[in-house]
Amino acid sequence: MTLALVDIESGNLHSVDNALRAAGASDVVITADPDVIAKADRIVLPGVGAFGACAANLRSIDGLEEALRDAALTRARPFLGICVGMQLLADTGEEMGEHRGLGWIRGRVTRLAPADPSAKVPHMGWNDVRPTREHPLIVPGEAYFLHSYAFTGEHVLATTDHDGPVAAAIGRDTVVGAQFHPEKSQRYGLSFLTRFLEWHP
Repeated sequence: MTLALVDIESGNLHSVDNALRAAGASDVVITADPDVIAKADRIVLPGVGAFGACAANLRSIDGLEEALRDAALTRARPFLGICVGMQLLADTGEEMGEHRGLGWIRGRVTRLAPADPSAKVPHMGWNDVRPTREHPLIVPGEAYFLHSYAFTGEHVLATTDHDGPVAAAIGRDTVVGAQFHPEKSQRYGLSFLTRFLEWHP
């Protein structure tokens, strides 16, 4: 089973690679090559930093957006977006201006606005993952978060709390996104990645 770990020069690829291998992945290829991604059995898109920069990096690679869309949406390959990689699934992101996302899951990424103004942004550290509906990848637990913007829209699979509900995971069909960092979430993160590797939607 080949797993394409997508390199858009905005993810902590080494940590994600190590976590995937610890979770049981044996054939991880770090790549931005659309041809390699088109042939992969599973795809992971990590991302850190600003939404707009990640989107621009992705689109600067000729054919990458089309290869991702074809693999995940047409050929139904399991796809996991992590942190900003999850946020890119939305229609738009508002970090440092408005930017177009992949548009795979209807929604927007906006700055966190806790009900209590004294609540710190970014949301950083360990917090609960609370499933909102049944999904084979999502179970209750604690995961590590680090983000200032969050998804609002359809197909929310789990929430966390930062003085108000915040999307912790989203997904539809063969696509799942995690706002938390599984590679930093120790036992919970490794079990989540193991379930992704074993997932046959």
